[in-house]
Amino acid sequence: MCGIAGYIGKKQISKNTINKTLCLMKNRGPDFQDSRSFNVNDTNVYLLHSRLSIIDLEVRSNQPFSYNGLTLIFNGEIYNYIELRKKLIKKGHTFSTSSDTEVLLKAYVEYGEDCVRHFNGMWAFAIWDEKNQKLFLSRDRFAEKPLYYFQDNDGFYFASEINAIQSLLHIQLQVNYDYMKRYLVYGYKFLQKTPQTFFHGISEIDFASNATLDSNINFIQYKYWQPKSIQKQMTMNEAIEGSRYHLLESLKLRLRADVPLAFCLSGGVDSASLASIAKKEFNYDVATFSIIDSDERYNEYENIKATIDDLDCKHTLIHLNFENTLERLQDLVAYHGSPVATISYLIHSMLTEKISDQGFKISVSGTSADELFTGYYDHFNLHLYEMRNHSKFEQYLKDWQDHTGNFVTNPYFKNPKLYFKDQSTRAHNHLDSSEFASFLTEDYSIEITESNYTSSLLRNRMLNELFHETTPVILLEDDLNSMMRSIENRSPFLDVNLFDFANSIPNEHLIHNGYGKHVLRESMNGILNDPVRLDRRKKGFNASINSVFDFSDLNTRDYFLNSSSDIFDLVDIGSIERLISSKKLANQYSKFLFSFINCKIFLEQQLQ
Repeated sequence: MCGIAGYIGKKQISKNTINKTLCLMKNRGPDFQDSRSFNVNDTNVYLLHSRLSIIDLEVRSNQPFSYNGLTLIFNGEIYNYIELRKKLIKKGHTFSTSSDTEVLLKAYVEYGEDCVRHFNGMWAFAIWDEKNQKLFLSRDRFAEKPLYYFQDNDGFYFASEINAIQSLLHIQLQVNYDYMKRYLVYGYKFLQKTPQTFFHGISEIDFASNATLDSNINFIQYKYWQPKSIQKQMTMNEAIEGSRYHLLESLKLRLRADVPLAFCLSGGVDSASLASIAKKEFNYDVATFSIIDSDERYNEYENIKATIDDLDCKHTLIHLNFENTLERLQDLVAYHGSPVATISYLIHSMLTEKISDQGFKISVSGTSADELFTGYYDHFNLHLYEMRNHSKFEQYLKDWQDHTGNFVTNPYFKNPKLYFKDQSTRAHNHLDSSEFASFLTEDYSIEITESNYTSSLLRNRMLNELFHETTPVILLEDDLNSMMRSIENRSPFLDVNLFDFANSIPNEHLIHNGYGKHVLRESMNGILNDPVRLDRRKKGFNASINSVFDFSDLNTRDYFLNSSSDIFDLVDIGSIERLISSKKLANQYSKFLFSFINCKIFLEQQLQ
């Protein structure tokens, strides 16, 4: 896990600018930093790298890494590098390191741009191909690793973080106010539904995409992989056994490292399954880190303790302490170069801080089990729609009524037949957005769209969540919070083989006896402790805005309501005053206020 940045174009970038940019990348890779430059006719190429040493810690694997006219800068991990290395040796390749970096570059030598089809991992990389005079960029299938770019008349800039692009550009990027309104009104789920970012001109290489630039700076981007959901005939037992096999294989690959790993442990099935597999199946010396919130709505202590006791593992419990919250949030916004998506990632920053303090360089998280195995409440409504003509529909409905309906708070999800009359309804996804729009100083609305991957309403929703809504934002926030502390984040549920198998499971198996993630739960029978495995509650990694800020404090109110702040060019100050004066805020208003304070901090930092 590292930081990369670069440029191809007509401009010459000074050594001083290169050094300043590398300094900004230090958090992403404190172990070694270097750069390389090339000139082809009147075209200049600069490659910058900042290394966090994870595999083959020797200097021989430092980057930029060159071989036979090719130079690579790489952020991520190719988890199947050992297997791929053996295949390449059989084809006549030799190796001077034991790193996945060299395997990646030799795979490019062997397979060209198709090399990425052979990788199981997470990556964002650039290769300068001197012979063919082209820059080759790639981003992994699930967009676990960030890769931003900016193009103008002088050339093409790219980096792991926006601040590195801004440093190479040597100009102040312009804030994208339209994107900020999108965040305020519709929330984090709509941030990745557009190629825009919080800055004009900054875009991302798309998930599962390659891009090339020639010496004339002609930019071509294309998909090398498309997610599919094709259900196959299989029994429930085959679904369970197959999921178990692929998840174990995924974690086995992701335990590969020359430094110790830590496990983020919540009270849910996802993260607890990973820690339990590591300890019980692979005899890994597990160390867990958990957040404990005294707010009963989010307190998962009992489930966390059940897993810790079952595994008898080293553990660190972090009790939420909201002292100096504003300063922490300001530091996060400054490092992210954008508002923090949700309050969860303010909390998450406390987790990564402790993991770093104890000397770990890798954290393992349960991201995207929900999107693979039906972990959200709307999945139950969608599943009922899919099962509407099934012989067991009445039993599925009764299971929902007996179990799931008791936990639902979203007013839309209280109707088990939500999708029967209108399959296009998505109002639950942007609850109260029209009211939030009324808090702005100008009218604002967007067209609600989603990508079409399959005719199955349930599967299409899950794929949109995975590739365009929930997961992309989680991955970005995970990456930034982790790299701020020089930690690599790994997500074993985001494995291409596990993904393909999970998306072949018949819909009818996904929810059973009122349990979401039924297949995952049953696949963990005998590995994960039953108090967690069979817990139906979904609390989520969250907190109330009132746990973070004391609105009765005059200094806090003065900060929120400082009329000279640029945020009030966008947001009506009276609306904010009414919200913070409310004695009890519904969850969606708490989320809006958190978005508001992030935008306020972001604008103050950008416009100072």
